Amino acid sequence: MANLKDLKNRIATVKSTRKITKAMQMVAAAKLRRAQEAAEASRPYTERFNAVMSGLAASVGDSASAPKLLAGTGSDDTHLLVVMTAERGLCGGFNGNIAKLAKAHANKLLAAGKTVKIVTVGKKGRDALKRDMGSHFVTHVDLTEVKRVGYENAQDIARDILARFDGGEFDVATIFFARFENVVTQHPTAQQIIPAKFDADDDAGAATLYDYEPSEEAILADLLPRGVATAIFSALLENGASEQGARMSAMDNATRNAGDMIDKLTIQYNRSRQAVITNELIEIISGAEAL
Repeated sequence: MANLKDLKNRIATVKSTRKITKAMQMVAAAKLRRAQEAAEASRPYTERFNAVMSGLAASVGDSASAPKLLAGTGSDDTHLLVVMTAERGLCGGFNGNIAKLAKAHANKLLAAGKTVKIVTVGKKGRDALKRDMGSHFVTHVDLTEVKRVGYENAQDIARDILARFDGGEFDVATIFFARFENVVTQHPTAQQIIPAKFDADDDAGAATLYDYEPSEEAILADLLPRGVATAIFSALLENGASEQGARMSAMDNATRNAGDMIDKLTIQYNRSRQAVITNELIEIISGAEAL
């Protein structure tokens, strides 16, 4: 049977842990509201931007003058995977699910004989992929010092990706992130950003409703790089909300589990204490009878 002092120390330790997890839950809840509002506020702009770009892309079609960011290089031999995760852990399966999706995609490409290059955004994604995919890493983006992600952070990432594309380092670029739905549900998502892909149903008939000056090709050439930055910024915002939601849920579960453990340890402590008292009484009675 466990020593009473050890049980008492364990109970005190778990209580301290519960205080920490409860505090982290409350901090995540406070951050979640702002992160969720930012993610939801960006969606209408992103959706409308993609709708306009879809109409422009449909009007250009497979034209020889189509921008390279839309038409691609004509090959898909080299793939760049941009894996976006959090800088910190203690958020359930948030980081692991994104890394798992990216790893599965990379293995599928490698099995098909493709070349894979990986850019990691966030320390946890780098740590999760380093062991199996470390040889495919090309760079890492550290956002540890960034308190609140802004569009300029997405632009910096986009500039690096576009520079690599212009330099012929890859043919296809895909970003991996978690799309926020609610506190309990975040969906790991893969989105191709180069060559740009748009849903043809986003803005049906847009080409017949608008006349563009200058030409559609010139507008696309100017807007497509912004589209890459917009997609990355939207993914960073979705990730921010997903991270806080996952952390809030994980800390809530940890707090509940700590409470359950305290209850079990308290019962065990009381039983052990009662056994000690009973043994002492038996010894006293036995001694009295012997006298």
